[in-house]
Amino acid sequence: MRLKGKSALITGAASGFGAGIARRFAAEGAKIVLMDINGPGAAEMAEAIGHDAIAITGDVTSRTDTEAAVGRAVQHGGKLDIVVNNAGWTHRNKPLLEVTEDEFDRVYAINVKSIYHMVNAAVPVLRAQKSGVIINIGSTAGIRPRPGLTWYNGTKGAVNLLSRSLAAELAPDHIRVNCIAPVMGATGLLEAFMGVPDTAENRARFLATIPLGRLSTPEDIANACLYLASDEAEFITGVILEVDGGRTI
Repeated sequence: MRLKGKSALITGAASGFGAGIARRFAAEGAKIVLMDINGPGAAEMAEAIGHDAIAITGDVTSRTDTEAAVGRAVQHGGKLDIVVNNAGWTHRNKPLLEVTEDEFDRVYAINVKSIYHMVNAAVPVLRAQKSGVIINIGSTAGIRPRPGLTWYNGTKGAVNLLSRSLAAELAPDHIRVNCIAPVMGATGLLEAFMGVPDTAENRARFLATIPLGRLSTPEDIANACLYLASDEAEFITGVILEVDGGRTI
């Protein structure tokens, strides 16, 4: 079991990529805290995973909620080894001048400022331990952007670059920071990313831009996170790992 004895905190873990990561980490022996604004959904997922997983209701845009989640993870696991900043949101795919200021503020708060809050809450714990892994879920949108998602693309560009900068600054503390950059997945945000109804015809148009011919899955992202979180990756930091079926080639 590749994460036996490890303690992990995963945000946005009630569904989608976050739920997949939580299931995979637990199967590999980790104790998991699932943080999500959807408290009942997180609780249901934790119950399905088993006694090594617990849920906490929290908003990643709230520093108070984030600090509470870090504290709960330390309490549950006896320490904190792994943080996965997975929670994310997008405005609907549409012309950039049609995105409202409220939508702009929300997408930056959830996708970028949440990492600021988590770093401030978790890094003191990891520094005291002299070890830890942070994995941020970025996106291919921050590498090869699609039209209609300009402001979302900007948030993921920030996540991708922040991950590398954090890796450089935190390396002396023996804290590794890496980033996963998924291509679009079949999650609750898919229709917003496409900006059109999720029909077979519309999906086919987007799949045509992915050389391997399919969307990403929670299992794809979970497997990549598992490697970066494990001791097998102990000399890997500052990497943006594209899990994209060749989208960014």
